[in-house]
Amino acid sequence: MAKWNINANHSSVAFEVRHMMVSWVHGLFTKVTGILDFDPLEVEQAAVEVEIDARSIYTGLEQRDRHLKSEDFLEAEKYPAIAFKSNRVELAGLDHAYVHGGLTIRGVTRPVVLDAHWAGPSLFDDDGKIYTSFGFRAATVINREDFGMIFNMEMEHGGFMIGKQVHLTLNAEVDLLEE
Repeated sequence: MAKWNINANHSSVAFEVRHMMVSWVHGLFTKVTGILDFDPLEVEQAAVEVEIDARSIYTGLEQRDRHLKSEDFLEAEKYPAIAFKSNRVELAGLDHAYVHGGLTIRGVTRPVVLDAHWAGPSLFDDDGKIYTSFGFRAATVINREDFGMIFNMEMEHGGFMIGKQVHLTLNAEVDLLEE
């Protein structure tokens, strides 16, 4: 089983959450690192560990980013890392698997299943050093309240300002340096 590094320059985690029950707020975590043990011929033996820097959240609005980093949500100064560690991989197709594991946010770990797809390999020659890469896209939906992020505001005509469900999508390039 080969060890692959998540290429931080070509990886991010996107999120979407309802706002005022009618629209969606989109954002990114721009700093993602991790290791993947992966062989496309032995997918069920794969394992992955991902770390996301909670302080790297970006929604395009600085005031909102500060609020999301605060104690109301990520509490990023106290819990700077969001982590995922797999414990089982279930093959679902030629380039498709369900990756079971634990997601840790704010020091709270809950089980999640990532719906993962991949493409590759791709080879790249960088001045005589050959890199092999795969691309992965993995998605899940979480309830933010399961991780202690319960801040919300009731709206005058019913409903809440911020949805409970958060859609997460990891887009990652993983690289292996062949010496």
